[in-house]
Amino acid sequence: MSDDLGQKNTKLVRKLVFIVLGMFGFGYALVPIYDVFCDITGLNGKTASEAIVDVVYEVDLSREITIEFITSLPKSTSTMVFRAEKNKIKIHPGKYYTVNFYAENKTNKKMVARAVPSVTPGLAAEYLQKTECFCFTEQTFEPNEVKLMPVRFVIDPELPERYKTVTLAYTFFDNTEKSVKK
Repeated sequence: MSDDLGQKNTKLVRKLVFIVLGMFGFGYALVPIYDVFCDITGLNGKTASEAIVDVVYEVDLSREITIEFITSLPKSTSTMVFRAEKNKIKIHPGKYYTVNFYAENKTNKKMVARAVPSVTPGLAAEYLQKTECFCFTEQTFEPNEVKLMPVRFVIDPELPERYKTVTLAYTFFDNTEKSVKK
């Protein structure tokens, strides 16, 4: 009876080890799997992290798209003020537009921050092209400094007709600690 119990325990331990290894492997592979899933489905709304060169598009004056601008600050960056000069604008695909964003360091300390953009709906992200954006690099703010930061963009006229509204959202993260350690 003792040998039988020992064999059952050994089998159970082996099964648990395989389950733990499988969970670890799945967790390790989850980020690349998610990236592939997003590429295939167009979800996630990631925008390019580099400026594009101005491309001359034929402006589609027969069509108007509403572009909404949303800004947010996580708790770690709550010592800043961050907003777009306009909440939304109507645009024509193929025409370049510039929208300014206002940011202010409300502390008496130097701050380094990074804006992370996203586009909704995610499938529209590939049609939003930025030639200039504060999100391409970290922004350094001196104590109590105010910055007006432009975003210059165009919506490719190839954007499918079903998209009437595109939202460009930015979250500003405090990277001061990471920048100091470099």
